[in-house]
Amino acid sequence: MDVKVLVATHKKYPLPEDRPYFPIHVGASLSDTALPYQRDDEGENISCKNPYYCELTALYWAYKNLRSDFIGLCHYRRYFDMEKIALNDRDLIILPKKRRYYIETVRSQFEHAHGKRPLETVREIIERDHREYLDCFEQCMNKRSLHIYNIFIMRYDILMKYCDFLFDVLFKAEEELGKTERMYGYIAERLLDVFIEANHYEYKEVKLVETEPVDWPKKIWRFLERKIRA
Repeated sequence: MDVKVLVATHKKYPLPEDRPYFPIHVGASLSDTALPYQRDDEGENISCKNPYYCELTALYWAYKNLRSDFIGLCHYRRYFDMEKIALNDRDLIILPKKRRYYIETVRSQFEHAHGKRPLETVREIIERDHREYLDCFEQCMNKRSLHIYNIFIMRYDILMKYCDFLFDVLFKAEEELGKTERMYGYIAERLLDVFIEANHYEYKEVKLVETEPVDWPKKIWRFLERKIRA
């Protein structure tokens, strides 16, 4: 079974050397640095959108240029422990553990950080062009947990279906919202669970390996700052 898990990075970094991992230089078209990794600006690509799409430029490259039984996406600082994953034909999707928002919903957490317009725009696009996802979109936005980071491993056919949905919504949102730093990466984090739940896919959660410590004081301060501004 062929498995490729893309490791999105914009710099040289000690990366996992396990066989499934496939380092990819994101935003390569905007960089003067030559890294010893696959570039995301070869073949059909959106490398130039990296400031707005983050690691999704690696996903788009895989969507258009890569063929494998399973394809995944992770970051240079966060990845799966592949020793705990035994993929087989019955597996569909591997995800990290959910993040839980104990005092607010997925929607309110996003709106405090980015305003109301982005999610309102996405909802309008889904209602108009992907109505089969609308109920799950509403349900997921009202939950208090979600799978974040745009990290996953999916069977190839499911990944293609996900990317068809995801990039159609994001490109249409970009037409209305414009080029906003990291915005479409943030929106995509909210659409992954919508896609999975609407299609009733089973998944397995696996704890991530974090290569750098989380700066919790900084995260807490940013959270409180957003609440105060709201």
